[in-house]
Amino acid sequence: MLRVVKPKTKRAKRELEKRAPKLEENSKKLLLLHGTKSTTHIKQALSDFYHLRKDSGETSLEFLSQKTDCSLFAFGSHSKKRPDNLVLGRMFDHHVYDMMEVGIENFKSIESLGGRKKASPQAGSKPCFAFVGEKFESDPKFRHFRELIVDFMRGEVVETINLQGLDRVFLCVAVRDKVVFKHCAISFKKSGTKVPRVELIEFGPCMDMVLRRNREPSADLWKDSMRLAPKTTKKKIKNVSTDSLAGKVGRMYVPAQEVGDMALTKMKGLKRERRATAVDKAASKQDKSDSGVSDVTMGETENESSASPNKKLKKQWLESCLGNDNELQNLFR
Repeated sequence: MLRVVKPKTKRAKRELEKRAPKLEENSKKLLLLHGTKSTTHIKQALSDFYHLRKDSGETSLEFLSQKTDCSLFAFGSHSKKRPDNLVLGRMFDHHVYDMMEVGIENFKSIESLGGRKKASPQAGSKPCFAFVGEKFESDPKFRHFRELIVDFMRGEVVETINLQGLDRVFLCVAVRDKVVFKHCAISFKKSGTKVPRVELIEFGPCMDMVLRRNREPSADLWKDSMRLAPKTTKKKIKNVSTDSLAGKVGRMYVPAQEVGDMALTKMKGLKRERRATAVDKAASKQDKSDSGVSDVTMGETENESSASPNKKLKKQWLESCLGNDNELQNLFR
């Protein structure tokens, strides 16, 4: 039995799920092998099977585009029927959008032109495009070439451009069924006036492109590529407005703050106030205690006044019998 290996990463788990049995199996692939000893007929038969089963070039291009995240491609080939053939194409959503074949003639590289280090354009600078000829407006094949070459050479899309940074130009001239393509460096010379004299120096690559076959985008793919994303409107924020002087102005609503219930730290500067309150509390307690004593004395006098008459008579009889002798009066009491 084969050993069951548990996946340790998410990628390995996904790969095992792809290879797991399914209700609807994936398309079957073919593995072609030949032994160490095989005849030419067997090898030729295997080769024919390979050409019958291999995927189309468009599918391979889409796979490479998705893998490398590229939206443009250029494929060079050479054959007796189409010598020095260059295919330029664009991708949309990792699908082949359009393509064009051009034949290269009178090719001049950068090295053959000497490079011209003094007049060489800077890397990453924005180029200018000059299309000379009526065919770029009237002929659909030349219009297609213009769209392709602009997408290939324009680089990143920017909002503003520094005019002093324009140091290169792509010159395309329509002549019969081909385009004279030249890459020139812009050189500013002294002219004796404020406006400098502009000179174009061939920098390379320069070539003649013979327009061959082209493939326009399909109607459905073109319709999908022309869709524009909906404009995102900024959500209005409540109680916030803009002013020409202060900029952003906002209004804040703060609830009532219960400061009395908050646990605040006691500061040293408040000791005098605490001492004064302590003295006031002590004085109020003394006043309360004094008022309590007076109430007690008043209560005793009232009790004496409210005593029974028999006690008064007894007290008077003892005073009349015993005289003013207090000791005897205390004994009889």
